Amino acid sequence: MAQEGYSHPEFLVDAEWVDAHKDDANVVIVDCDVEVGFVRGHIPGSVLVPDNFEKNPDTGRVVLMEPEQFKAMCQGLGIGDDTLVIAYDNAQSLTAARLWWALNTYGHSNVKVLDGGWRRWVSEGRKISFDRTHPDTSVTFTPNRDESLLVKVDELKAACNLDSAVIWDVRSDGEWDGSASRGNKRVGHVPGAVHLEWFNLMDRDTHRFKSAGDIRRILSENGITPDKNVYTY
Repeated sequence: MAQEGYSHPEFLVDAEWVDAHKDDANVVIVDCDVEVGFVRGHIPGSVLVPDNFEKNPDTGRVVLMEPEQFKAMCQGLGIGDDTLVIAYDNAQSLTAARLWWALNTYGHSNVKVLDGGWRRWVSEGRKISFDRTHPDTSVTFTPNRDESLLVKVDELKAACNLDSAVIWDVRSDGEWDGSASRGNKRVGHVPGAVHLEWFNLMDRDTHRFKSAGDIRRILSENGITPDKNVYTY
């Protein structure tokens, strides 16, 4: 298991652990890359998450799928209520962490991220596959959406004026300063937000999370401290 002095080391696993447990009956390994990345090679037995899974397929908006949509997606991947999900990607855990968050939001906390993702798996010389896995779709996934993990606009507006809150913009520099719209009708950022792009917490060479000490220091330098209620977007 990945042990780096984090507050919740159980959220991460290393490649050795995944290799040892990839054939366990209750484990589903989810590749969070896009199709072209998946076909060039993946962890044996893994399944590919649908592209843009974080979008509502009916509206195209970047919000969580509705409960029944998310349920159908998970069951199609072989993810049931008793499944241990291992998420990984080749993007410094960007999309793997999104899946981790989406599953937790829908009440499935039995999910871990492969620290270092695909880059770590390959660099350690572990076996890769080009085969398509046919998951057991007879499983049942029960979505129990936890609204406490989400923030409404009115609550975020109120937080802008609270000393006890910090609003953390994790997007790119261009999105922050308005020079890149990324298809949005409006540009800029939430008033009073701090800007720290998400990848500053990652080691760009290894794709692993930085040490707990480095992460705490970086967050603290940006005013993101344990005594604050943190809102991210």
